[in-house]
Amino acid sequence: MTDALTLLSTRRSVAPAFLVEPGPDDDQIATLLTIASRVPDHGKLAPWRFIVIRGDNRHRLGERLADLLKRRDPSVTDARLEEERRRFARAPLVVAVISRAAEHVKIPLWEQQLSAGASAMNLVTAAHALGFAAAWLSEWVAYDAEAAAVVGAREGERIAGLVHIGTPAQPPQDRPRPALADIVSEWSAG
Repeated sequence: MTDALTLLSTRRSVAPAFLVEPGPDDDQIATLLTIASRVPDHGKLAPWRFIVIRGDNRHRLGERLADLLKRRDPSVTDARLEEERRRFARAPLVVAVISRAAEHVKIPLWEQQLSAGASAMNLVTAAHALGFAAAWLSEWVAYDAEAAAVVGAREGERIAGLVHIGTPAQPPQDRPRPALADIVSEWSAG
């Protein structure tokens, strides 16, 4: 296994179009989701859950989303419908990270939402640690209540991210990162 600092410094997102088989097997998925659930969680609320989308269900979900679009707009193009049919089939595995943050007497909503985000990031990092690559996307289905419900979000829940996981078809490319001088400041009493 890669040491932690090397792992964190070499992780790169890989677009779903470049994620191919093999994807994680059942044991690896269990490992990924166990690690994804080991995040800060003030109050032990587990304000997130996971929906695993794999195999033929990736295509079935895409068909349902294409049907939703067609129902809303009968003039939608065939190309757009085909794009929707393939949305969840671009990678071998997609995990929908669902935020189930809710009002709580002690735990602010914001902390619960951050916990869901941390869960998605742990999932991405764990995929890298297992030798896979991943991309954390949101896409329109995360912001459309009816589409999110098709994915499996329940009343009051939101999709925090759709994490696409597979084997990278080519070496991951780095992107420019911000210079520390542009993003870091030091507090002082003066």
